[in-house]
Amino acid sequence: MAVIPETGARARATDTSVGERPVWYGHRLNRPSAYRLTAALGAGLPRRLRLSLAAAIAPRLRTFFAAEWRVVVGNVARIVPTASADARHALAIEVFRHFAMCFSDLVVTNRQPHPRAVLSRLHGHPHFEAAARPGRGFIVLTAHLGNWELGGRLVAEAVARPIHVLVEPERDSRLEALIRGGPAPVRFVARRHPTDVLGLVTALRRGEVVAMQGDRAIGTGGDRPLPFFGAPACFPSGPFVLARATGAPILPAFCLLDPDRRYSVHLRDPIVVGPDGEALALGRWVAVLEEMIRAYPEQWFNFFDCWSPSRGA
Repeated sequence: MAVIPETGARARATDTSVGERPVWYGHRLNRPSAYRLTAALGAGLPRRLRLSLAAAIAPRLRTFFAAEWRVVVGNVARIVPTASADARHALAIEVFRHFAMCFSDLVVTNRQPHPRAVLSRLHGHPHFEAAARPGRGFIVLTAHLGNWELGGRLVAEAVARPIHVLVEPERDSRLEALIRGGPAPVRFVARRHPTDVLGLVTALRRGEVVAMQGDRAIGTGGDRPLPFFGAPACFPSGPFVLARATGAPILPAFCLLDPDRRYSVHLRDPIVVGPDGEALALGRWVAVLEEMIRAYPEQWFNFFDCWSPSRGA
């Protein structure tokens, strides 16, 4: 769900090519040529064969993505600090393998009309019912954990309401058509200026749904540092400000690839933001995020050091 990082291989804390805000990180697969090549190679293959091919190729790419490999190894060390060096290495390989499979599905399966065929199960349906009460909008909050883009499509099929997905704008406009072009069950809202989110307030008050990500600081004054795997990291407070302003509950949701290579959607207890309760709600979200990453470390697609002080607001 939402956006994959923009083109470029390193963190760039001073890049202001999108508006006036920093662009922290981008990987070299996020370019039109990579999407077109993946789509062309995968379109004629059965899905199981396509995913097996992606998983086999991915470990060989770690020399091409040397900086990202070092970061993933460091992330794994934080998530499973008691694991042996060999176990950490194997887990880092799994991150690359799962990313390749999810990227393949993003380009091929996510653009097909009925992605529900790859859905295995839904965990936490009572949480959905608690958030989706008639006449009230709600916010779906996810992270770069599993296939967030496909998760948005699956939520859209389950909710008989308009869904607005807040995304960061792509630096290369050609990617917009490749990632979000064509008919879609959701409306994408690119956040180029702070006022772009005002329409989301109205949408929530109409009882509609807003989806966004909450695991990456965006380099504004709204970023807040919180303990995360034993060290401070910054997270955006915007989703919680929006929830407090509209009274909409926040529904944590994650779309994860199971061993049978189908996806399961995991929903958690809705977070209600009371008056002046943004900080408390953000803390609850970060606790949920940390718990989910511990359970599925091989699917946390974070390729930069989010604990680096240079990434602070």
